[in-house]
Amino acid sequence: MKKLLIIVLLTMTLVPLHAQKVAISSNMLMDALMIPNAGAEVVVGERSVVGLHVFGSYHPWGQKVQMLGLQPEYRYFFSGRPMNSFFVGVGTMAVAYDITWSGKVYNGNAIGAGLIFGYVLPLSHRVNLDFYSGFGMIAYSHKEYFKGDYYDSDHTTAGFHRPNALGYTLLPTRIGVSITYMLR
Repeated sequence: MKKLLIIVLLTMTLVPLHAQKVAISSNMLMDALMIPNAGAEVVVGERSVVGLHVFGSYHPWGQKVQMLGLQPEYRYFFSGRPMNSFFVGVGTMAVAYDITWSGKVYNGNAIGAGLIFGYVLPLSHRVNLDFYSGFGMIAYSHKEYFKGDYYDSDHTTAGFHRPNALGYTLLPTRIGVSITYMLR
């Protein structure tokens, strides 16, 4: 995950920012679920925007849920103006998680990529409302066991904990309603 973060940050710094629009955003649906998040978007062409969104949580709703995620994306706007009207995009994601749910523990990582569709509604000169939904293929590798099991002592090879659940699945990758503020 550290390598992915470095690659995304290097890619975004190579994009020229000559009087380009820069915006910050927050997904209000994730905020409602007590998952703090933030994003930044930069206009890179007449119809194109690249963005980077991060999210994380630590024991929301009193549940043992910890996660940290990163979602870079590219959006193409059909209206001829970036950050306005309908768009389609591609996005990737990387998530590290440790979740205890219904007596089971899931501790691992997931990466994925998918398509994003949405609409941006301008509310004022600097404020937009983004509606979007995306789905894609997610690959995961985690330790899955029942709470109270001695997984760490039973599934160790040469001092490393082995994942016992590997696979991929088709899942929603981004769903939300974001408020976006244009910095310039």
